[in-house]
Amino acid sequence: MDASKRGRLLYELADLIEQNADYIARLEALDVGKPVRDARGDVEFAVKLTRYFAGYADKLHGKVIPVDGNSVCWTRHEPVGVVGIITPWNYPFLLVVLKIAGALCAGCTVVVKPAEFTPLSAIFLASLIHQVGFPPGVVNIVPGFGVTAGAALARHPLVDAISFTGSTVVGKVVEQTAAETTKRIALELGGKSALIIFADADFVKAAQTAHYYAMVNAGQCCIAATRTFVQDEIYDRMVQRLKELAEERRVGDPFDAATIQGTQVNKIQFDRVMKYIEVGKKEGARLVTGGERVGDRGYFIQPTVFADVTDDMTIAREEIFGPVQSILRFSTLEEVIRRANSSDYGLGGGVFTSDMDKAMRVAQSLRTGSVWINSYLVWNAASPFGGMKRSGVGREMSKYHLEHLTEVKMISMPISLKNS
Repeated sequence: MDASKRGRLLYELADLIEQNADYIARLEALDVGKPVRDARGDVEFAVKLTRYFAGYADKLHGKVIPVDGNSVCWTRHEPVGVVGIITPWNYPFLLVVLKIAGALCAGCTVVVKPAEFTPLSAIFLASLIHQVGFPPGVVNIVPGFGVTAGAALARHPLVDAISFTGSTVVGKVVEQTAAETTKRIALELGGKSALIIFADADFVKAAQTAHYYAMVNAGQCCIAATRTFVQDEIYDRMVQRLKELAEERRVGDPFDAATIQGTQVNKIQFDRVMKYIEVGKKEGARLVTGGERVGDRGYFIQPTVFADVTDDMTIAREEIFGPVQSILRFSTLEEVIRRANSSDYGLGGGVFTSDMDKAMRVAQSLRTGSVWINSYLVWNAASPFGGMKRSGVGREMSKYHLEHLTEVKMISMPISLKNS
């Protein structure tokens, strides 16, 4: 299939997703427990990503390389082949669409293993792909458990590349398994992102952003800003405001339009988060608000804020994946850069300040794949996303997404120059 036809089919798929957006959002709310309005946002972004890659499909081309007078050399970008895709349960539809659209743009075929806890939207997506008219066998959705289906996909000799999003622990296992057959691998893993708020920042905007992106998706987000660094001069005031915002946050039925925060995905995750809350209290962090279950049905957790957190505490070092915000005090620019970088993770970071020289120093110094200035998680399909350190390998979204999915082939041919 030529590139322009792949692009046309992806545009048609984007249209079908858009037409079914409400149904898909409700599937996500049912499967994940996230509010319907958040799930609609996921679907809207999935549409944008699909259209981005649809437009890029016929723009992947090589270059002519000047070598010498005796030969000509050029490159081709060829599909890597079969891509194994393993996705997590927190953004099941969005991430499946991202990975499939990128692979189809590059001319690859895919085998997708969606998260065992949240497969519904991926299965529905398969029906839309069939309706659009991609040839049989190009996209294969195979629900199953990680230890069986996921491991088989990572190990299979006819799978040429693996694209995995999930925890760092599982990512390391996938990487080791894929290495048995020397596959290409892209990993988007965990995070412990720092949002740094200087005393000269826009206080209201900084507080709202720090709250929202610590609690986003009930904290079940790899790039959630769970470490909030606040400068001395505004520390007490910021702690109070983040307490108020957490207590104003409405937790409840994902299908209720007024709900801001839904449930944790399952009992395993609920118990894990509650354990971290207890560890935070035992290690001496000050519980400002929250820390309890909401109601006696479902896996709802109060938005939880800890203050006076230190870098050595477990809740400051490990990814919790729940609605738990850790507030840390700092004094100087050099100090906060050093402490923010002390994490094993390097997915994202943010800085709030009115001093752009200071903002640029932080942005250039953080060892993270993304940094936002006076904002956080401003997404765009053309912007690359990925991590450093234990947060992963490779980039997703943008043209950089396609580097993992294509092989660069060099072709050289001798030429004969004759004098006329």
